Amino acid sequence: MGKRIVVALGGNALLRRGQVPDADAQLDNIVRAVNALVPLARDHDLVITHGNGPQVGVLAMESAADHRLTAPYPFDALGALTQGLIGYWLLQSLENALPGRPIASIINQTLVRRDDPAFDDPTKFVGEVYDELEAKQLADRLGWQVRPDGEKWRRVVASPRPLAVIESELVRQLMDAGTLVICAGGGGVPVVRGEDGWLRGVEAVVDKDLTAALLAESLHADQLLVLTDVPAVMHGFGTDEQAPIAHATAEQLRAEGFPAGSMGPKVDAVCRFVEHTGMTAAIGRLEDAVAMAAGHAGTTVTPE
Repeated sequence: MGKRIVVALGGNALLRRGQVPDADAQLDNIVRAVNALVPLARDHDLVITHGNGPQVGVLAMESAADHRLTAPYPFDALGALTQGLIGYWLLQSLENALPGRPIASIINQTLVRRDDPAFDDPTKFVGEVYDELEAKQLADRLGWQVRPDGEKWRRVVASPRPLAVIESELVRQLMDAGTLVICAGGGGVPVVRGEDGWLRGVEAVVDKDLTAALLAESLHADQLLVLTDVPAVMHGFGTDEQAPIAHATAEQLRAEGFPAGSMGPKVDAVCRFVEHTGMTAAIGRLEDAVAMAAGHAGTTVTPE
């Protein structure tokens, strides 16, 4: 019997840093990602989530530049558009690689608090990278907030903490029927519930890895894999003592104090899943997904 695994694809699975966000380049990257996941899908039940930072940034730029609009499209609508776009690409590539396997790509909404303090302190990077001067000129012209992202600058938006994936029960039903599910793209469309009980979208982007952890918990998954472009979480990152962490408890990993703008959300996500479920999680390279599931690559995180 295989495991029930939630896989969180990093943004590099779709667009590598510095690549022009053309459709052909992203399709090539998606085929590469799918090829790495197919052996895992043959032996286990998978739910695949994915990022959308570059894609939602492209759509936001196009919307802001469209003079036919009285206002740019809001970020919740752009998030839904990217879920459909990337979900379609992943769906088609997986169907080509796994003929006969039932596969579904669905759009998710993610519930957040209306009073989440993140709305007052935007930190989530979206869109392309720019030189500092260009980023600040765009911020002045378009009303953005921008921050450094490594040696470059990027736009930032609010990133409230996810409370629930609205359609998680539907995902569970699909999995129970043997379906490989693609969902919660870009962390899901952020929504709040009003006093009237109605859901409404908000101008934000939810962290995809935190949503993946929340979804994995609600699905009673056996494992959460956060796939990125580094082989493992590093102890003493950026120092002379830098070294990969092969195994750690959630408490040990949290004690490392990773920055919020890079590895921090990924570490928070895997630790949350492990702490809440008593199961295992791992962070590592996309190419090592099969070995990570077996505990032979990446950083494996275990309960106390």
